[in-house]
Amino acid sequence: MSFVLILAFLFYIGSLTGWVLELFYRRFFSQHKWVNPGFLSGPYLPIYGMGLMVLFLIASFGDRLEVANTYLKHGILFLSMAVCMTLIEFVAGWICLNYFRVRLWDYSNNFANYKGLICPTYSFFWTVLGALYYFLIHPHILSALDWLSRNLAFSFFIGFFYGVFVLDFVHSTKLVIAIKKFARQKQIVMHYEEIKERIGQYKESRLIKAGFIFRLWMDGPITRFLKDTYESTKDRISDLTGDIKEEVKSGIEKTFRKTEK
Repeated sequence: MSFVLILAFLFYIGSLTGWVLELFYRRFFSQHKWVNPGFLSGPYLPIYGMGLMVLFLIASFGDRLEVANTYLKHGILFLSMAVCMTLIEFVAGWICLNYFRVRLWDYSNNFANYKGLICPTYSFFWTVLGALYYFLIHPHILSALDWLSRNLAFSFFIGFFYGVFVLDFVHSTKLVIAIKKFARQKQIVMHYEEIKERIGQYKESRLIKAGFIFRLWMDGPITRFLKDTYESTKDRISDLTGDIKEEVKSGIEKTFRKTEK
């Protein structure tokens, strides 16, 4: 089977599975509400797709690693997985933060974090995830790839996934570019998930009428939405004092954060 098809299949599985993991993690452990995680509108997270490809390649290489001590061999494997996953997380977060002025996640309150993009806590989680992948998932991935090699007709569904994925990517990129223009004007950094949540509320109020991923938003409606949101959140703290003012202000800063000079 083609190596490209293998990677395409892994990206497909990883993106979908990662989205489900993040969805339930944020609902029950992190934000305690249903949040559509990530950059895109649909149910997939590309960072997990990339991660699964990396885990598969490291695990496949590790099977041929000639280290006599089993514990040392596994330690090298899992540490390599954690480093690679942390690096992917940092690069993706850094590009979005510095180029698009959008923060996809924020570890600023975590111990020893770096720019709120990576931290030891989540690097540890990546290590655990790497171990779980190697012992529990990797054998099933190999079986799935063997099945795919004997049922190549299934590649049609992979192709359909990528068709929808590209449309979603175009849609979300237009949104992020509009956010970037607005954020550069105001010299702020915007929290993308908060913006997506507010967009949903904005749609419900019929100030923006748009479909799912097939509606490519124009700069005009997006910019008006961002301006209205920014101005309204500033106005909300003008008549407040004391603890209430600080509480509202901290909530606003989740969405709009001044760029550090």
